[in-house]
Amino acid sequence: MNCGSAVTALTLVSCMLGFGVGAQQEGAVSVWDGVFTEEQAKRGEAAYLQECVNCHGPGLEGGDMTPSLVGGVFTSNLNDLSVGDLFERIRITMPLDRPGKLSRQQNADVIAFVLKANSFPAGATDLSRDLAALKQIRIQSSKPGR
Repeated sequence: MNCGSAVTALTLVSCMLGFGVGAQQEGAVSVWDGVFTEEQAKRGEAAYLQECVNCHGPGLEGGDMTPSLVGGVFTSNLNDLSVGDLFERIRITMPLDRPGKLSRQQNADVIAFVLKANSFPAGATDLSRDLAALKQIRIQSSKPGR
């Protein structure tokens, strides 16, 4: 292979790889894409008020030793993580006095409520309780320019 054809081949491969990355990013799902329903957020609010309010407060504001679940600090701490990461954190560590007490559906519902409280838009489909599906949804603290 001569130098000219090697450069052409390298350029072609670079273009193909660049196209693949762009296509993957365009198809990525984020919390800005309506990944939960209003009904699910209402179910999540009920579960939150029953299981989470004592530590995280009625306005999700947190307390002395408990982090807030709303606002810029909360969303920036989760920025670029997946909803699956948040789901697993909740599943393994919450409620603090009885970790793992909530069902997978209740965890998904509570996350829907927290997303709604952080002004992420609702959509037409419930947030999944399947970890693999949740790992595909990115948490982005600010709305991406589209």
